[in-house]
Amino acid sequence: MPSTMNNSLPFTQQVSLTCAGHTRPVVQLSFSNIIANNRYFLISACKDGKPILRDGSTGDWLGTFVGHKGAVWSAMLSSDTLRAVTASADYTAKVWNAITGQELVSFMHDNIVKSADFAGSNELIVTGGQDKSVRIFDVNRPDKSITAACHTTPVRSVKWSKHRNMIISADNGRQINIIDIRAPSVAHTLETSDNIASISLTADGKTLACAAGKRVLAWDIDSFKLVKDFNVDYEVSVAAINPTRTRMVVGGRSDLLIRCCNFDTGKQIDAYKGHHGSVHDACFSPDGQVYATGSEDGTVRLWQTNPGSEYGLWQYRHI
Repeated sequence: MPSTMNNSLPFTQQVSLTCAGHTRPVVQLSFSNIIANNRYFLISACKDGKPILRDGSTGDWLGTFVGHKGAVWSAMLSSDTLRAVTASADYTAKVWNAITGQELVSFMHDNIVKSADFAGSNELIVTGGQDKSVRIFDVNRPDKSITAACHTTPVRSVKWSKHRNMIISADNGRQINIIDIRAPSVAHTLETSDNIASISLTADGKTLACAAGKRVLAWDIDSFKLVKDFNVDYEVSVAAINPTRTRMVVGGRSDLLIRCCNFDTGKQIDAYKGHHGSVHDACFSPDGQVYATGSEDGTVRLWQTNPGSEYGLWQYRHI
C-alpha cells in the first residue's frame, strides 16, 4: 500500500535565482555531467522553440540553439557535454554542437517529437513522440532509424539509463517500457494506476521516479522493484530525486509550490513560492547542491538543496 506524504508544513523562504530568456512556458530541464574545474551546465526546452544553455551553478546564459520551427519539448546534453539533442513540434529531433550552437544533423519524423536523448554513445539518439513509437537513430545515418518499441498512446518521455544501458520510455497513459538497446526490444514493463505526468532518473541512472495522478513512485532499475510509493493531496506534475537519494523535489499541476521532501519517509521538509505559473519540470545538479525548476511563467529558477550555505552566486556576508 502506498504511504501518505506529510504536507502540513507552511511554505518557507528561500532566495532562488531567476533565469530569464524564454518567452513561453519552460517544459523540460536537464543538467550535464560535471566537467573540468567542477563546472556543469543546464539546458532548457521551451515552447518558444529556442533551447537555452546556461552555466549550471549560476544560471548565466551561455547560448541559444536557433533552428527549430516549432515548440521544443525536450533538450538533453551528451555525456561529454559537447553535443545537445532537442525534440520539437516541427517533426524533427536535432543534434547540435553545444559549444558553437551549430546544427549538426536533423532527424525527420512523421509527427511531433516529444522527447529525445543520447543512447549508448554520443552517436546514437533515441526519440519518442505522438506517433507512439520509440526510435533509435545513428548520427552518421540520419535517414534511417530502428523502431525499438511501440506504445498504445503517444510517448511522453524517453530516458537513457547509463547504469543498465537501457532506454526507458513512458507514454501519456500508464505504461513505462524498459528497452534493451541491443535487441532492441522491451525487456520489462512497469504500470501505474494513473496517467503519467513525468519520469526522471537519478544522476547514476539507478533509480526511476514517476509522477502519476496524486502519487509519487520510484523503482530500482536493477530489480525493477517499486521502492517508494507516496500518496499526496494534489495532482503531481513532476518528481525528481537527488544523487544521494535523500531528497526529492515535487511539483504540482494546479499550484505554484516547489516542495522538498525526505526521500525515505516522504515527509515534506519545505515548500517554496517563486514561480508565477505551474511547475512543469525539475531536476538536480550532478553534485546535488542545486535543483532547477521550469514553469508555465517562462522562467527557470535555481534553488539550493541546503538553503543558507554558500554555493555559486549564493554568497553571504559574515558579520
